[in-house]
Amino acid sequence: MRISDVIEDFIKEMLEDDDFAVIQRNDLAEHFNCVPSQINYVISTRFTPMQGYYVESTRGGGGCIKIKKVNITHSDYLMHIINSIGDKITAKEVEIFVKNFLDYDIIDEKEARLIKGATSDKVLTLPKETKDEIRAKIFKNMLINLV
Repeated sequence: MRISDVIEDFIKEMLEDDDFAVIQRNDLAEHFNCVPSQINYVISTRFTPMQGYYVESTRGGGGCIKIKKVNITHSDYLMHIINSIGDKITAKEVEIFVKNFLDYDIIDEKEARLIKGATSDKVLTLPKETKDEIRAKIFKNMLINLV
C-alpha cells in the first residue's frame, strides 16, 4: 500500500468515530514518517467537496486542519456531480468518479461496469476533442438516470 493510501485510510477511520477530524499536519507527518506536503497532497486530492468533504485549514502553530464529512443524500450528491462536470471529461476522470461512487455506496458494481464500459476509450473511437465532449454527455445522462 502506498503511503497516501495509508494516510487516507487513517483519516477516514478518524471520521468514522466522529463527523469531523482535527489534525495537526506536522504531527501526522511525523506519525507516518513523511514530509508535511504529503499530508497536504492526500487532503487536497482525497478529501474534496466532490468526494463529500469540507476541509478547513488554519495557519500557524503547526497548521490545524479540520475535515468534515458532509452528509448529503445520494440524489443530492449525484446532482452536485452532474452540475460540476463541464463540457468535457476524460476516461480517467470518469474512473475516479466511479471509484468514489462505489466507495460511498452510490452505485453498485454492475452499474460501475456499465458506466465505465459506456464511457471508455474503446467505444469512443473519435478524435480526442470530440471524444471527451461525447463522454461527458453520456456520463451526465447515465447519472441523471440514477437520480
